[in-house]
Amino acid sequence: MNILEVSGLKVNYGGISAVKGIDFYIEQGEMVALIGANGAGKSSTLNALSGIVPASSGEVRFAGHIVTHLPAYELVKQGCSLVPEGRGVFKRMNVFENLQMGAFLQENPAEFKRLLDQVYTFFPRLEERSTQMAGTLSGGEQQMVAMGRALMAQPKLLLLDEPSMGLAPLMVETIFNVIHSLTKTGITILLVEQNARLALQLAQRAYVMESGLITLTGSGAELMADTRVRQAYLGE
Repeated sequence: MNILEVSGLKVNYGGISAVKGIDFYIEQGEMVALIGANGAGKSSTLNALSGIVPASSGEVRFAGHIVTHLPAYELVKQGCSLVPEGRGVFKRMNVFENLQMGAFLQENPAEFKRLLDQVYTFFPRLEERSTQMAGTLSGGEQQMVAMGRALMAQPKLLLLDEPSMGLAPLMVETIFNVIHSLTKTGITILLVEQNARLALQLAQRAYVMESGLITLTGSGAELMADTRVRQAYLGE
């Protein structure tokens, strides 16, 4: 079953066309990567899928329903959560309060506790720092907060926008280990990532985006072996 189907998606900013009519799909439980250079339209695609920016045209179908023009909070209710580029944590709230914000739909205290414990299992450091202001955390710790906040909403589809950006290599490894663990829980993941090698190693399938268009698709292994991908994105 396809949990996400995108047809003819376009995103414009005034006279600038960021996404020029793309088609792709993601199956339930898949880990799919979207790679490409800066300005290719990757983040604009995620922002349109999550309701952050409006689609100019095209159709987005999530879990069998057309959701093209739904606002972001409605998409979260339906099970689509975005971890934005730059993390977007609430800096003047502590870690626990940030995680509470992710669980705004949750009214059952026992279920909230279960979700919180699950996040702390993935990110033990967040439990250690639960009372610390999010704005005082390191970049990697803020990335953990952003991912934990999204997980508190119990997403069926998790959209990750550049989770490794600006992080030290050891922290990148930690974040990607968690992403790999999440795939084993059944969460479907769409990963936008400039570190193409890491993304393709982790993804079952991947799409390459160039100048607002999807130009290549295949399994992670197939794209890793593709000469064009190796030259353009793997530095070979």
